[in-house]
Amino acid sequence: MDAAGYATLTRQTGLMREMQIVANNIANAATAGYRAEGLVFSEFVRRAGDGPSLSMARGNIAVTSVAQGALGATGGAFDFAIEGEGFFLVETPRGERLTRNGAFALSAAGDLVTASGFRVLDAGGAPVFVPPGSGAPGLAADGTLSGDGRPLAQLGLFRPAGDGALIRAGGNLHEAPDGIEPVIGGRIKQGFLEGSNVEPMTQIARLIEVQRAYEMGQSFLETENQRVRDALDTFIR
Repeated sequence: MDAAGYATLTRQTGLMREMQIVANNIANAATAGYRAEGLVFSEFVRRAGDGPSLSMARGNIAVTSVAQGALGATGGAFDFAIEGEGFFLVETPRGERLTRNGAFALSAAGDLVTASGFRVLDAGGAPVFVPPGSGAPGLAADGTLSGDGRPLAQLGLFRPAGDGALIRAGGNLHEAPDGIEPVIGGRIKQGFLEGSNVEPMTQIARLIEVQRAYEMGQSFLETENQRVRDALDTFIR
């Protein structure tokens, strides 16, 4: 395979990954707190001896959108939505993870947990506990959870430290490999859930565009393969 074939093949691999990402975005267009993902392509150029340089394209950087999703009223006492920047912090068997899905509930032990049973952490990194008999919960805009007028805990809002990236960690959770830092001045609304920030029509249009680009690359590879086969047949004769 010549340089053009290798370059096209690496591009095809990236396009296939982008199709998977876009399809996943579309599938989660109605998932509460879901963050849309995109893919960034990079180029690797290397000089091949005394000949022309060889360029390889690679789709290797997934980017998570932090755009605000629409807020929908649910009336749930433990449904919380974030306005602006930040993520809730939850405790999982694989470590702490970030999420924008605030559909929480109380466990039998009184811990505030996600739908998957992961404990929600407060601003200090400790599990949020609601004692039995605390009455109807209330939530201040700064995340202070109270019962019967008494403060119980303050829900923590966090973000990746510095310019750190977010990595999807399964479901609606994200990992911040560079660490996390608290968000100052974040707002949380009780009785609301944030919807997905996916724009379905934009994603469908992108999926069609990527599919066409992939088909063009596949056509080129097939044509190049036939050209090589014809050249070999001619040489053998």
